[in-house]
Amino acid sequence: MKTRLFWLATLVLACILSTGCEPSQLGESPDADALSPAEEKIRLGFLVKMPEELWFQNEWRFAQQCADKYGFGLIKVGTPDGEKLLSAIDVLAAKGAQGFVVCTPDVRLGPAVMAKARSHGMKVFTVDDQFVGADGEFMTVPHMGISAREIGRQVGRELYKEFVNRGWLTEETGALGVTFDELDTARDRTDGTIEALVEAGFARERIYLGAEKTTDIPGAFDAANIVLTQHPEVERWFVFSMNDEGVLGSVRALEGRGFSAANTIGIGIGAGTGLTEF
Repeated sequence: MKTRLFWLATLVLACILSTGCEPSQLGESPDADALSPAEEKIRLGFLVKMPEELWFQNEWRFAQQCADKYGFGLIKVGTPDGEKLLSAIDVLAAKGAQGFVVCTPDVRLGPAVMAKARSHGMKVFTVDDQFVGADGEFMTVPHMGISAREIGRQVGRELYKEFVNRGWLTEETGALGVTFDELDTARDRTDGTIEALVEAGFARERIYLGAEKTTDIPGAFDAANIVLTQHPEVERWFVFSMNDEGVLGSVRALEGRGFSAANTIGIGIGAGTGLTEF
């Protein structure tokens, strides 16, 4: 989390240099909306695609710690779709924000977001998901993310370890992966899990994938049910996905077919929705 604070501080300093004020001139800002641009020299937005998820609530929480430490205003806005994201940028500009951090609801919105930001003279810093340009390549925009593939590989290694610990037979076991390949970071996570499972010795032909339409529990539930219908012969399952919701939706589908903790292994990513289950 110190890394997140560092990069937020970097964006703040960039704004300080662009406005010509010194850090010592900045006042404390417990509530960004309570201060006018004249009273608050630096204001930044933090836009996230799924504000109800613990992952993004934690990002906001640590961003607020950074704001309190460095004395800048922080405006937090949930932007679950493209229309709300572009509208939020206008709102930030009206509130005097010099820039914003964003986790976009759609990476293809990159060109539109950058055009909107330029029209207001605002700086942009992306987190988690990188903008993709019209050519399908990542855009050159300051970014901080995580090693999605390595996180996925950790999931695969731990799944296989538990598979061995339980003494399950490969011919009776299947791996259910709920995927969302439209998002690069999501694809990297599930691809990493598959790589680690195969490297550990699990048969690739016994890894069954189901594409979800939405990255939530209902979306995963539907995707998992399709796979389970196609493979009624599997007696034991382990489950992986891009996030906790993908695994929980799959577990719900398995429960509906009579599977229990005795014949199911699931590892999620994010410690969000899954954490509340415990």
